Amino acid sequence: MSWEVVIGLEVHCQVNTKSKAFCGCSTEFGAEPNSQTCPVCLGMPGQLPVLNRTAVEKSILTGLAINGRINLESKFDRKNYFYPDLPKGYQITQFELPIVEGGYIDIPTKDGEKRLGVTRIHMEEDAGKSMHEGLDAVSHIDLNRSGIPLMEIVSEPDMRSADEAIAYLKQLHQIIKFLDVSGADMEKGQFRCDANVSVRRPGEPFGTRTEMKNMNSFRFIKQAIDYEVNRQIELIEDGGAVKQESRLWDSVNNESRPMRSKEEAHDYRYFPEPDLPILRVTQEEVDAIRAGMPELPSQLRHRFETEFGLSPYDADVLTQTQALSMWYEALVAAHPVNPKQCANWLANELLGRLKDMNKDITESPISAAAFAVLLDRMEDNTISGKIAKDVLDAMMETGQSADEIIEAKGLKQVSDSGAIDSIIEAVIAANPEQTEAYRGGKDKLFGFFVGQVMKASKGQANPAMVNERLKALLG
Repeated sequence: MSWEVVIGLEVHCQVNTKSKAFCGCSTEFGAEPNSQTCPVCLGMPGQLPVLNRTAVEKSILTGLAINGRINLESKFDRKNYFYPDLPKGYQITQFELPIVEGGYIDIPTKDGEKRLGVTRIHMEEDAGKSMHEGLDAVSHIDLNRSGIPLMEIVSEPDMRSADEAIAYLKQLHQIIKFLDVSGADMEKGQFRCDANVSVRRPGEPFGTRTEMKNMNSFRFIKQAIDYEVNRQIELIEDGGAVKQESRLWDSVNNESRPMRSKEEAHDYRYFPEPDLPILRVTQEEVDAIRAGMPELPSQLRHRFETEFGLSPYDADVLTQTQALSMWYEALVAAHPVNPKQCANWLANELLGRLKDMNKDITESPISAAAFAVLLDRMEDNTISGKIAKDVLDAMMETGQSADEIIEAKGLKQVSDSGAIDSIIEAVIAANPEQTEAYRGGKDKLFGFFVGQVMKASKGQANPAMVNERLKALLG
């Protein structure tokens, strides 16, 4: 009998706020260790937490984006455990009554769209960071992360393969970045995933699950899930039994190792957080957040495909962030004649150059309106596509307009048939052997003549006219 894989995911996502969840300390990344702390996030006796309003609003926004139910009343609890990077000896989280319950995310599969359930989103605070590398046998603790606001997004065990898990994570990651809920930078620990993995025979109850930890890239998550699935199947088929435990993914050796037995809720001795009252939000506040929510990536992708005729791939590329989708729409508004050309040149040429500069679309040295003028000059045959790439380079370097660069460098395309005929005749005269061979039936030499004419014209001859006149003059 075949095996069925069962996967549920727990995503810890840092919420974009200037200050921590329960105090005024900065959340800026990369500061000197332990420089962004105070008596509250260090867990000093008698210090009272004050809830960050922005963290609440962005948690609600995320819940609305995944079609979840917003609880107008939710509460905080203490999750008790002892670890060096948890100075209070407990974590403030939401256990019994989270801010969001239910919801779903739709993913594409080879059999069509599949709906994956979300159990809950609850708010909590992050712990500090244990530092081991380069410190021999000593561990250091950086508490700058202690108290950073997090959302934990818990899925239903609806995924049946590593590919489905990755598709879910990518959709969630895109939504969160698009809404500016989080930077979701996995290398900075802003978007972290634990995977609960088990296997069973079809129709049987769920098997014993293990929790895979320490995964900070989509590639590692897929590798870890696939490894754990194979490990469990081999273990069971050899007569063994899966232990419920947390396992650490070793991305260097591509294997998992046991960390500790998997804790249950009673192990954490949850009880209500006495220093925080019930969190109450009004329906009017929720409705206001909903009213301010932009089109989501899935809605934009569909609209870009139907309204602008983009391929699913191009539509996906251009909806990765809200800033990028808005830039594209501004470009189409300025150059409405060819939305597909806008998409191609934005995705392949401009974004490629920005990537080389380590910048994103918000840091582009040229505006959508200026970029549209460059596309206009290709559309009206003032310049060729090849020359346009050179003009774009100059625009990004100097900040000058396309028209200024074309005029200053004399780059206007030659579309005069008489001038092009003169160049072609000179090329034919300079290459008698190739001319004779072409006229003798070697049609593949046509490309040679096109190249020679373009070279002689320094790339400024109209390519369509070159093809047309060459065919006429070569015979």
